[in-house]
Amino acid sequence: MLLVTRPREQAQDWVARLQAAGVPAHAVPLLGIAPADTQADHASMRDAWTQLQACRAVMFVSPNAVQAFFKHATVGRPAWPEHTWAIAPGPGTAAALVSRGIPPLQIVQPPTDAPQFDSEALWPELARLAWNNQDVMVVRGEGGRDWLIQRWQQAGARVHTVVVYRRGAPLLLKPEVQGLQWALAHPDRAVWLWSSSEALDHLAPLIRTHAPQVSLSAWAPQVRALATHARIVERARTLGFAQVLACRADLSSVVAAYNNL
Repeated sequence: MLLVTRPREQAQDWVARLQAAGVPAHAVPLLGIAPADTQADHASMRDAWTQLQACRAVMFVSPNAVQAFFKHATVGRPAWPEHTWAIAPGPGTAAALVSRGIPPLQIVQPPTDAPQFDSEALWPELARLAWNNQDVMVVRGEGGRDWLIQRWQQAGARVHTVVVYRRGAPLLLKPEVQGLQWALAHPDRAVWLWSSSEALDHLAPLIRTHAPQVSLSAWAPQVRALATHARIVERARTLGFAQVLACRADLSSVVAAYNNL
């Protein structure tokens, strides 16, 4: 059984696609996503929509960012500006943009054969474009890496950020708790799919809450896991997980990695 740990909505989508590909899968979200819903947040998102025409590009850091941004679309908004690139760090975010009506030819993302889907793989594609004196909007969660923002600024762009959600510990539903407890009791039959270093930090508190009889230090060495980035592999190993393999964050790579375990 493959345990998918992405935020709930993404995890459920991944579970459906993995099961369709013949992989037994279950959602155990290790990261909670909450809307940025203060009055200031709402005003910032409304302003972002009015500023869209002035932007040369809008970067969406995740499918969650796409969902939250379009949720606050102005009534009767015009079509996506023809001169504005929509930027995605990977295929999941790109697919979310297409589902919102963004023409695929206006989406910039890493090449399909990139070893990882991240800012470092994305920047060579962006570096081919002229950014001096251009406005760029980054739609993101609270916090996060600024590496790509720094590259844009060095290229002469004016970068504005819009916070559309906040990350935190998940509140698990009953089937998710049951999946967690099963995986803790059967480390030889469960494989974890980790997609966030931050999410890993929520695992120990969840174990203390839902399975206090489990010793993390004794359990972790038995665990097999796939991680969608080298940074996640490193973080997992610092927490005591030794059997962690890196794979790309696309369906075919995950399926192949699982089947080869």
